[in-house]
Amino acid sequence: QEQLAESGGGLVQAGGSLRLSCAASRRTFNNYYLMGWFRQVLGKEREFVAAIRWNGGSAAYADSVKGRFTISVDNAESTVYLQMNRLKPDDTARYYCASDVRFDGSVWFSLGSWGQGTQVTVSS
Repeated sequence: QEQLAESGGGLVQAGGSLRLSCAASRRTFNNYYLMGWFRQVLGKEREFVAAIRWNGGSAAYADSVKGRFTISVDNAESTVYLQMNRLKPDDTARYYCASDVRFDGSVWFSLGSWGQGTQVTVSS
């Protein structure tokens, strides 16, 4: 399986922006493969944030981040990005990149690899 490496997390004030990156070690999947971002607060379940196909299509977002976050891909660099604007303290979490993301009609999940995550902390 591919290896995923996230970067770009940090501490930011409410209203600020961060851009997360997820570099995939290799590409063995086609352009219709979904990559995604999830986040988790210690003690809570991991939750879906956004997903996109390697061809840049079918972007999907959790309601809580719509209009503030943008997911994108650089196909040539095998990298997925998450641009996060107008950050709120509730966005504080560890953010994980995942491959082979699926949606069963109610739940988003991954059948592929997970990265180690990158911490995002938003101060009020």
